[in-house]
Amino acid sequence: MADEVILTKQGLEKLEAERDELVSVRRKEVSERLKEAISYGDLSENAEYDAAKNEQAELEERIQKLENMIRSAVVINEEDVTGDTVNVGLTVTVKDTDHGDEKHFVIVGSTEADPFAEPAKISNESAVGRALLGKKMGENVEIQVPNGMLHYEITDIRK
Repeated sequence: MADEVILTKQGLEKLEAERDELVSVRRKEVSERLKEAISYGDLSENAEYDAAKNEQAELEERIQKLENMIRSAVVINEEDVTGDTVNVGLTVTVKDTDHGDEKHFVIVGSTEADPFAEPAKISNESAVGRALLGKKMGENVEIQVPNGMLHYEITDIRK
């Protein structure tokens, strides 16, 4: 069985929308390119045919991957998440106790992670995400990362 894929409701909707777009639109486009390339004749010397076949294989692989993630999805019910402790689907504000700056993180499943978003969407499987999970407001957290040790104080947890 595939590993569970933890998602927010929005994350699941995004995966489903991408899959639907690939199946209903992109598949037809690639199929048309393939038909056109076949019409050129000799397939052994046909670069357009080779490119279309490769694109088709990549498309089908992505569709399969999305369908597996959707099938394995465990959707976080935001109504069940209280906000008393850090959990997937919540926004956490931390104060860097070494430098004094404040950071905001949304804890999400690894599929939805986007560290460059504002606020940063960090995976529950990342070092920072794992260390914050289950902690309460006011708690101090030490997190070992490749660049050294981070020292955070949790100042806010919200939906």
